[in-house]
Amino acid sequence: MPLDDEICYRAVAARDARFDGQFFTGVTSTGVFCRPVCPARTPGRESCRFFRSAAAALGTGFRPCLRCRPEVSPDMLAWLGTSSTVSRALRLIHAGALDGGNVDALAERTGVGARHLRRLFEEHLGASPLAVAQARRLLFAKRLLRETELTLTGVAMAAGFGSLRRFNDLFLKTYGRSPGALRRGLREDGVAESPAIELRLDDQPPYDWAGVAAFLARRALPGVEVATAESYSRTIRIGENKAGRITVKPAPRGEPALLARIELPSVAALRETVERLHRVFDLRVAPHAVAAQLGEIAVPGIRIPGAWDVFELAVRAILGQQISVAAATILATRMVERWGEPAPALPGEPNRLFPAPRVLAAAPVAEVGLPAARAAAITGLARAANQGALDFPPLAPLDEIVQRLCALRGVGEWTAQYIAIRAFGEPDAFPAGDLVLRKAMGGITGKQLLARAEAWRPWRAYAVFSLWQRSSGRPNDENVSSGRIRNAVGRDVSRIGWPRHSRARIRRLRSAHGAAPWRVG
Repeated sequence: MPLDDEICYRAVAARDARFDGQFFTGVTSTGVFCRPVCPARTPGRESCRFFRSAAAALGTGFRPCLRCRPEVSPDMLAWLGTSSTVSRALRLIHAGALDGGNVDALAERTGVGARHLRRLFEEHLGASPLAVAQARRLLFAKRLLRETELTLTGVAMAAGFGSLRRFNDLFLKTYGRSPGALRRGLREDGVAESPAIELRLDDQPPYDWAGVAAFLARRALPGVEVATAESYSRTIRIGENKAGRITVKPAPRGEPALLARIELPSVAALRETVERLHRVFDLRVAPHAVAAQLGEIAVPGIRIPGAWDVFELAVRAILGQQISVAAATILATRMVERWGEPAPALPGEPNRLFPAPRVLAAAPVAEVGLPAARAAAITGLARAANQGALDFPPLAPLDEIVQRLCALRGVGEWTAQYIAIRAFGEPDAFPAGDLVLRKAMGGITGKQLLARAEAWRPWRAYAVFSLWQRSSGRPNDENVSSGRIRNAVGRDVSRIGWPRHSRARIRRLRSAHGAAPWRVG
């Protein structure tokens, strides 16, 4: 699809990191092109040209910006359609493929020779695979040195370095001083004082913590999550059979930050955990830019509560179709009690993991009180997840995410858009068929809502959550899409486990859509 210049400029003005890599800005007054997150002063609209790829900007005569370095960004996956090999290699590097391996092994996993892979990286990124991997490790290590009490050995391990000596040498070569020069007083035995790591996660005020906490608390699964107005805690899966736990709360005295306590079996998973925390608590959005774009419908400091795991959210989204949040949470709790894995290494609560796809794929999920069709949808979802159907590359296009999700049994347009918003952090995802949104905008049609939402781009997802929150903040209690109403016509909902109040509402909605009412037993 062609780029929309107005949408691109709004993202540049906001320096929204989620658009990083999706397009590049050529500034005619300086002759350089930049990433959307460039710290330089935002140029005037009349000086900006927008390109989907760095190659296109270079071909037009623009040169790379020296401040934001677009040619060496390790996360530029959206524009690499000219080289799927580089896209896959970057995803593997992000997952730690070069932390303990070498370029030859990386090249083998991408299906090309090492020499060809190096040439592709130089062509598309202007840096070698090792240089990209080292940059990621060094930046994360520098943050840990300043924000945690980990020893130098712990920092080196968490950042993915194979040895403390290599970490010291590379850090000194890059920054001109040793890691110890940034921080003094560490213990010398290589063990942190506490098994938990505490980090400060800065945000841009205002931050609607009350709204995020309330949303998560209403959906908290006993055993997996503990959510209150003051904090949120949950278990997380590390690898196949290890567990960790994160706890997040707002900083005291109104400081613009969240405080995270991270308990992990190994610091090697720390980088990925911190990245997920930024997404789950939506810490990279510019709230003032969102508020300016949404206008009077915006909730001050609105944030989108993300989901920790794509599969878990997809299961819960299917469970919540056409029933209340409370009813869906009861069903999910039964699944956790029967097939969730305990985490004995985590004292206190929560200490239980949500069932893995391989477990639910073979489980008789209908026994928790699901109708046969819903149970079959969850079983099919679990089997598809085992085969990688829920694995998406970073910065995958929204249309691709929705299309692939809708191909799964039991996942419709509304569910796919909801998953895209919460699990993938898509700021422009928009479930246009949502009845609560249409009602909040004066009872307009889905087509009219889409037209109205054009003015909210590229932050339509924030409009969704603002309108939901203003409409009592209970999307799943009310938002039965028009498509689902049509699909439900003629079915006896008294037989599929819907609560009585939901059945009554569906009957009223059916009548409003011209369907004959039916007898509810």
